[in-house]
Amino acid sequence: MANTALISIICEDRAGLISAITARLFDLGANLGDTTFAVLGSGAEFTTVCELPTDVPLETVEGDMRGLPELKGAKLTVSPFSYESVHGPSAEITHRIEIHGEDSPGLIARLSEVFVEFGANIVRLNSSRVPAVGGAKYVLRLAVWIPEAKVETCLATVANTAGELKLTCRWAAV
Repeated sequence: MANTALISIICEDRAGLISAITARLFDLGANLGDTTFAVLGSGAEFTTVCELPTDVPLETVEGDMRGLPELKGAKLTVSPFSYESVHGPSAEITHRIEIHGEDSPGLIARLSEVFVEFGANIVRLNSSRVPAVGGAKYVLRLAVWIPEAKVETCLATVANTAGELKLTCRWAAV
């Protein structure tokens, strides 16, 4: 029997970070499930839901992870994960969408409202401000699940909303 844990790390970004973290978790007998990594400015965020052997307490995992030189000064939490570790059908990605253009406050809020209207689910979201001539450009990448019967109207509404915000939009079915 295994324990399901959520491990969340925020630290300085550096080469070899993912390798160090995942090697230590492997040594502890962890089986990684849903896992994300992102560079955030000069920092990085690593989050995973993993199965741990029952004889490996969460405190041991946290202590071992804190011992990694790559995680010096990191904000690290290891806690029980009380949700299902395997996601349901609405977390399967059906489309990837990229929206880009001038940055403006409220952009993600306006665009994400569209998905609610169609019963769609944002599975992954990544946004970044990219330096460009004349000021920063904004790039928003979404991996979404859209109910099959609503795909066409949902994507058209996303494109229209992006256009109203003077952004360009493209998508691809997965």
